[in-house]
Formats: sequence, C-alpha cells, structure tokens
Amino acid sequence: MNARSLTLALATLAVTAAHAATFKADVIIYGNTPAGIAAAIQTSRLGKKPILVSPQQHLGGMTTNGLGATDSGNKAVIGGIAREFYRRIKKHYDDPAAWTLVNRDKYQGYRPKDDAMWYFEPHVAEEILEAMLRETNIEIVRQQRIIGVARGATPAEPIVAMQTEPANASSPAGKAAENNHYRGRIFIDATYEGDLMAKAGVAYAVGREAESQYGEKLNGVRTLQNVKNHRFLVPVSPYKTPGDPHSGFVSGVTGDGAPGAEGAGDHRIQAYCYRLCMSNVPQNRVPFPKPADYDESMYELLFRNFEAGDLRVPMHPLMMPNGKTDTNNNGAFSTDNIGMNYDYPEADYGRRAAILAEHERYQKGLMWTLANHPRVPEKIRSHMAQWGLAKDEFTDNGHWPREIYVREARRLVSDYVMTEKDCLKQRVADDSIGMGSYNMDSHNVQRYVKADGTVQNEGDVQVSTRGPYTISYRSIIPRRGESPNLLVPVCLSASHIAYGSIRMEPVFFILGQSAATAACHALDASCPVQDVDYSKLKERLLADGQILTF
Repeated sequence: MNARSLTLALATLAVTAAHAATFKADVIIYGNTPAGIAAAIQTSRLGKKPILVSPQQHLGGMTTNGLGATDSGNKAVIGGIAREFYRRIKKHYDDPAAWTLVNRDKYQGYRPKDDAMWYFEPHVAEEILEAMLRETNIEIVRQQRIIGVARGATPAEPIVAMQTEPANASSPAGKAAENNHYRGRIFIDATYEGDLMAKAGVAYAVGREAESQYGEKLNGVRTLQNVKNHRFLVPVSPYKTPGDPHSGFVSGVTGDGAPGAEGAGDHRIQAYCYRLCMSNVPQNRVPFPKPADYDESMYELLFRNFEAGDLRVPMHPLMMPNGKTDTNNNGAFSTDNIGMNYDYPEADYGRRAAILAEHERYQKGLMWTLANHPRVPEKIRSHMAQWGLAKDEFTDNGHWPREIYVREARRLVSDYVMTEKDCLKQRVADDSIGMGSYNMDSHNVQRYVKADGTVQNEGDVQVSTRGPYTISYRSIIPRRGESPNLLVPVCLSASHIAYGSIRMEPVFFILGQSAATAACHALDASCPVQDVDYSKLKERLLADGQILTF
C-alpha cells in the first residue's frame, strides 16, 4: 500500500469520540464466538500477541447462551482446543459439588467413563471459557462493535486497522465513551454475522443459492422435502377470515404467500430463535413473563393448529444438568420466528436491534401463551406448568439468553466453496483444517400458502452426511486478489445447505484454532494467507491435536 492510499484509508476511520484508544497486536480477532476464543488462545500459545475484540460483554456466543446440547455429530473428529473445552466440562461435572439441584446419578447425559461431556449449563460454559482465556496472554476488549476498516483503495490490499464504537453507542454513556482503533498484521473475523469481512470488501453471499449453481440437490426452495417434524400436519387456513383469500393473511405468513420455484435461489435465510434455558426445579423456576406489548394475534396460526388437532407440545426441551434445558424449536409453530430475520445479515445496528427486540417479543409471548392462554389446550398448559426460566442463569438479563441463535448470515465466497458434495464426500478437499459431521440441517425459511389454500412451512432440511468430511483451508480465506491478511472461520465459504452442517459450535472451535495457526504461519513467512505452506500448517495442526482425516 502506498502512502497516499494508506492516508486515504485511515481517513475513512472517522473518530467520533473526543479521544480514541489505539491497540496494536500481531493478530486482531473480532468476535466473541467459540472460534474467536479458540483463535485467541492458539495465537497466544504460538507466541504471538492477539487482541480479542468482543461486541458483547459476555464471551462464548451460543455456547454460553443456551445451546448446551452440543450439536457434535461424530465426536471422534472433535480435537484440539475444542476437545479441551469439552473435557473441562466433564471435569467440572465429575465434582459432586456441581450437582446442586439434581442427583447426578439420575442424569443420563453424564457418563463417568467418557473423557468429555457434551451437555452443560450456560454459566458453567462461560466460567470455563473465561478460565481458559485467563491462562494465556490475551488482551480482551469488550462491548466494542466494528464500524470500519482501513485498507487501500481496493479489496486486494491488506487491512491495516479496524475501528470500533461502544456497543451501546446510542446511549448517553456510549456517546461519551471512546471509539477504538486496532492495528494488526493479520485479522480474523470470528463473528456469526461476518461484519469484519463485509467491511473489508471481500466477496460474500446471503441467502440460498439455486440448486443449479453448485450442482446440489438440497439447496434453494424446498417445498417437496419430506421432513414432517417442523411442518403443518393438519389443514390450517392462513387467512384472517378462514378460507377467504381476500381477508388477508394472519401473522406469520411470509411475503405474498408464494414460495418460489422448487430449487430456485432466493434472499431468504433459516429462522432464528433464542435457545431458552428453562428449569423444572420449583425453587429454581421463574414464570414465563408476559411482554408488555403482548399481541395474541401473533399466535393465531398456533391456536388454529391446536384446534385442527395437532396437539404436539411446540418446543423441544433437551435436559441439561441440574434440571435445566436447552430448548429448541419443534413442530409447525414454535420458537423459530420464521421469515422475520431476512434483513438481519446486512442491517445496521439500529435495524438489528429492532429485529432482535421483535424476536424476543415473539418468543416471550409464545412461552407465556403456551402456559396461560385459554385457546391453548389444557393438556398443553398443564405440561407447561412444570417449566419456567432458570432462575440462576442470565441473572443480569431477566433470565433470558443474551444472544439470539444466528444460524446463518453472510457467507464468504472464496476460491473453494464448501457444498453438499463436500458434506457427502463426493469431493474431498486436500487441504483439511478440520472436519464436520453433523446433518445438513436448515431450519424453516418461510411460511407459504399451498394450492389448496392451507398454510405450510418451507426450508426445513435434515439430511445425514453419512460420516465426517474435510473442511478446506481455502474456504476460510478470501479468494486470491482479496484481503491477503484476513481469515474467516465462522462465516466461511459454503453454500447455504453445506453451511447447515458446518455451522456447529464444536466446528467453530476447530476452525478458529486452525485459522489462528495459519495466521501465525503467515506472520512467520511474511506471506499472504493465501500462500501459507499447507504441509507446514498441517504438521502443526496435527501436533496440536486437530483431527484432519477420518
């Protein structure tokens, strides 16, 4: 980068606070996800200086926000720092003192002879991750969100610096706080949203590709997919006046009600939800709160579905230690707020906050409705009476998770795009940096009107990968000619349906560690990340316990 272009680039990072703090490190890591944490730990262990910048106060992403039922797939391919974390979870629950509310012997998720444990309480995961970070030389900056990067005039030039603002920038305290600059030699985007990647100007995608784009069979619109768990099983009218198309749609039907052509690409992404940590232990149970702006019309499809005879309990509580849950979506109308997140990946912070508030209002209202509303069958209300929010979790946030489950947002487009062919081992990358193995799993994407005038969900795909598969190093780096000092281990280069398998928390641990190892190799060789010697990278990954083949 020449002096003039650098000057112009730095000028784009306008300092809005009276004073700006400047941080310098070998590797700047943005994001509080497991990938960001693993990247910071690995960078430090390899003798380089990292700075971990988190837009949140609390670290851990979904691993510490209710997703305690680890989507592990084949556990044999989870190694390195990832396995170290799950081993520490097991060690914690080996101590009888950890079981304060439930007898350990009655909990099926605890297996004394296993080396690791895959089910845990949110606060336990956070305590362990914070301990792992304290054991290494890592500088952490919390509650700072990205607003820009400095680089040359084109995406081909390296990132020089990143600028952040306080995460509460719209509040009086935030306006009085500092913006920060971070100068580094390598940058790692470890966010669920790909915000640093987008600011850097590299190529990325949002939404579903047409199945023809990469020669796939599971991408694009999927009205014919034979998955029944999360579909309407009984006829339900989507119209305000049942059976009358001229009366308009009730809440929850997407757009104009037309799904699009089978297999066609679109802008839509799979639904988000909060993974609730509930409790069935009376002394640790808080009643589901009724939102101040509760609107029962949001749940008309739920009521009609019950009245048509579908009496499934519309939630999936997986039991965690001490009588708590990781509660996920289940059924035709559940915790996934289908169709209400399309703007989220590209939205500014104000719009994102509104989307999150709407999702929280929807899901809090749903839980209160299931427990209390007279149009909910008594059988369901009686079942719900045993549940409430866990009193000892998220105590600074009304016992509600601090982060929503961003199942999918932006995805890098690099020289190697992971597709269903990789997941099914019809193509095998020769530069593996870790392995995935979970189902190709997309939650529903939209709710539409069938030809017979009834409502249906679309986009739910759950197809086995039939064993572990390799993830290419090229999928976490920009294509040649773009950002030679950027790695993207979370919003990596993958099609919508392949990402549905890769997007699991253990894999993010794995890819974060591998990204940091590659970053350190690039620093040692003074080369772009695209030119890292894979043979040397592989040797180091294996030495550090990563599983690259199966």
